[in-house]
Amino acid sequence: QVQLVESGGGLVQAGGSLRLACVVSGLTFRQYRLAWFRQAPGKDREFVATISQGGSTTSYADSVKGRFTISKDNAKNTVYLQMNSLKPEDTAVYYCAANNYYWGQGTQVTVSS
Repeated sequence: QVQLVESGGGLVQAGGSLRLACVVSGLTFRQYRLAWFRQAPGKDREFVATISQGGSTTSYADSVKGRFTISKDNAKNTVYLQMNSLKPEDTAVYYCAANNYYWGQGTQVTVSS
């Protein structure tokens, strides 16, 4: 059974930082492209960042480029999203995904102004 479990969300003031983690089980971690998406209230789910199977290639949405960093630890079957210089518009539920096929349940990030 494939499971993706996110953690690390919370309430933070604008300009602050959070690190999200997503632990993956039930699949061969290093064979999957991993990504973070987010969904704000009343909006569609949107892409945030992705990392290649080997971890050498990353890609980001323009809205987070330079502020967020995606990384992975194959030994821990975990993908991370380091979020710095947070803005109120970053408020959303954040989801991790494997090959955009398997999804976690999400973790809430709220940024106060």
